[in-house]
Amino acid sequence: MMTREIVAGFVPLLDCAILVAASERGFARAEGLELILVRETSWANIRDRVIVGHFDVAHMLGPMALASSLGLGHLQVPMIAPIALGLGGNAITVSTDLWRQMVFHGASAGGATAPQGKALAAVIRERARSGASPLAFAMVYPFSCHNYELRYWLAASGIDPDRDLNLIVLPPPLLVSAMRENQIDGFCVGEPWNSLAVDSGVGCIVTATSDVWRRSPEKVLGMRTDWAQLHPEETAALIRACYRAAEWCASPANRIELAALLAQSKYINAPQEVLQRGLTGNLRVTDSDSTVHRPEFLLFAPHLATRPSKSHAIWFYAQMLRWAQAAPTPWAARAAQDIYRPDLYRLALANFRTAPPTEEMSIIPGDDFFDEQEFDPREFLGSRQD
Repeated sequence: MMTREIVAGFVPLLDCAILVAASERGFARAEGLELILVRETSWANIRDRVIVGHFDVAHMLGPMALASSLGLGHLQVPMIAPIALGLGGNAITVSTDLWRQMVFHGASAGGATAPQGKALAAVIRERARSGASPLAFAMVYPFSCHNYELRYWLAASGIDPDRDLNLIVLPPPLLVSAMRENQIDGFCVGEPWNSLAVDSGVGCIVTATSDVWRRSPEKVLGMRTDWAQLHPEETAALIRACYRAAEWCASPANRIELAALLAQSKYINAPQEVLQRGLTGNLRVTDSDSTVHRPEFLLFAPHLATRPSKSHAIWFYAQMLRWAQAAPTPWAARAAQDIYRPDLYRLALANFRTAPPTEEMSIIPGDDFFDEQEFDPREFLGSRQD
């Protein structure tokens, strides 16, 4: 069988694990692919290198594929996401100084998400009364799950993300240093950067975003639409390789080996013990060794974690409208739901005994969100396409 070389970009985060496993454990090779992984520091670099063809595919933020296809914030280059790379894996971390202020207003290590938000709102009100400058929070990219999860939590806690805070963009590897230098007061990012902030003594984890939105969507395998059209066999092979790798990553028996693979300098370059926390959902949230157990913190295969859900794509589009990143048009709504491709996923896995059931569009129930607000993408689309 002839081997086809595929170049894939990734950012050093725990949820690059499926691509690492596909390469290191031979799942890609079994599909006739030589998967070459290239580490990048920022999501903007990932976007640009996919656009210009340096990367065939990439570990990509789900909303990034939508933004590129809709021409938001950059060039308009249609992209697709034929498989997801897991669910969850993010957290919201604040500086130790801000955490002490939040504790005074009722926050607690490992506490429920809603009271933590109320405590932050109380600190913000107190700072406003005293004339202090707004807090600075960072997220990794404007069109990211992190931005939308952070904004969702803030808004539901009575905090206006655009008026009550300064929201800035920083690449994941720079966040801990920025917090150490007192340049930011908080951030939302994927592991292991939250845990590294805690271990460095500069931050405390306020909440896992799996507590903001249970089984929330995250990264996808993203690629230009024209590349997928020119390489349908390679696209299908990538889906199968990633699906097998996800099942391997999800097995508790493989966690130690997976953490060791990811700890290598060419991948995440972080202590293996820290990586295992995110893989097991046992997070150390403060420097006093307070821990929380979140068994669904990061999911690689369970709960249809690799299925590209159109409902997730429409939720991202809804946030783009909510936060004035996009204008509502029938074309954009249709384009948004066409970027996630369960049809390609279903076709590639047609002969798999363990392949997940398919889904085109479904309600995201209220009990998945910490504020119990249901999201029905069908109603949402209908209300904007009449």
